[in-house]
Amino acid sequence: MASTTMPKNKQKALFAALAGSGMDDLNVMFLSFALSSIITDLGITGTQGGFISTITNLGMLLGGLVFGVLADRRGNLKLFKWSIIIFSLATAALFFADSFFWVCLLRFIAGIGAGGEYGIAISIIAKVSPPEKLGVMSSWNGVAGQIGSIAAALLAGAMIPLFGWRALFLFGLIPILLVIWLHTSLDGEFELMASTEEINKEKPSLKELFKTKELTRTTLSLMFMTTVQIAGYFGLMNWLPSILQQQIGLTVTGSSLWMVVTIAGMCAGMLTFGRLLDKFGPRNIFAVFLLISAASVFLFVYANSQLTLLFGGAFVGFFVNGMFPGYGAIVSQLYPARIHSIANNAVLNVGRAIGGFSSLVIGFLMDNYSLVIVMGFLSVLYLASFTIMLTIPGLKPEAYKSIATKPVKA
Repeated sequence: MASTTMPKNKQKALFAALAGSGMDDLNVMFLSFALSSIITDLGITGTQGGFISTITNLGMLLGGLVFGVLADRRGNLKLFKWSIIIFSLATAALFFADSFFWVCLLRFIAGIGAGGEYGIAISIIAKVSPPEKLGVMSSWNGVAGQIGSIAAALLAGAMIPLFGWRALFLFGLIPILLVIWLHTSLDGEFELMASTEEINKEKPSLKELFKTKELTRTTLSLMFMTTVQIAGYFGLMNWLPSILQQQIGLTVTGSSLWMVVTIAGMCAGMLTFGRLLDKFGPRNIFAVFLLISAASVFLFVYANSQLTLLFGGAFVGFFVNGMFPGYGAIVSQLYPARIHSIANNAVLNVGRAIGGFSSLVIGFLMDNYSLVIVMGFLSVLYLASFTIMLTIPGLKPEAYKSIATKPVKA
């Protein structure tokens, strides 16, 4: 993946960013697979269990905003290592949690670290990758996250039945090894950030995302698009398997196979999207993926056999989540390099915090309306995202091309 002409320090930083994103998703997904066991063991309600997920997302929002600013002011790699240390130690500390309070507190802290990691990783990728290959490299970052999710599922399946949910969270210490390697392998004082003179002249801050009317519109539009992205992902991965079990009798085994096939489709979609983005520009490719997503999630209602469900899962996953890495690529092009971490963390984590509430909305729709209404709701979201995307000035082919051909300075 790394160019043979890329300096060794940059190769190592690129590898660390990709590995860190995979380990970020590994730690975050531990909760999804352990939640039912935590609810049973601690005797808490389903509502309290849902709150654990919510407070994790709130921690991610706080961590994304704080770490984004600190990384752009004090160094991407330095804060990248600290974000990993925080979510690793907080995740492992759940081994000792014996109450709902401690689980919530530790998940909030873990969320702070995990939320900070994403934007810093994307910023590192943007600073070491050739501009014309940023889409491809961002797509590999997305695939790394999916690999982390798969690893979390495998570890959970092996550990929880034998040793309980607490033992699973001890694997949260694994990313510490990445920090040690990164700390000892980079030569000298290698760092990725703007010059000290530039930072002292104007401290990177969140307000730069809203510095002009055009930037404000771009920032709010991208936040809306990532909110739809996260809402669609949660709808697809959290609710659709149970919907399919209830509506057409899909077995638990069938649901697991469907999940694997869907994730494989997502990975293929990410790699395809990244290459197409670099070749044709974001506006054209986002338009295609958003429109096909809108149609495919609605048409999925009419899948009525194991074969069509599997094919449909891979197809929907390809388009619905294939877009995800594209946001990191376009944010890194539309904003100055000196605020890459701030912009990426703010855009994604606001979307993650708001989009996470889609599970509540979908649950309400499931209780009161038909499956057609549920999938129609998701379809309308993608159409709204398509409309908003067309209004972002920097995504016009001629504008984006002029931006994307400029080298990104560390």
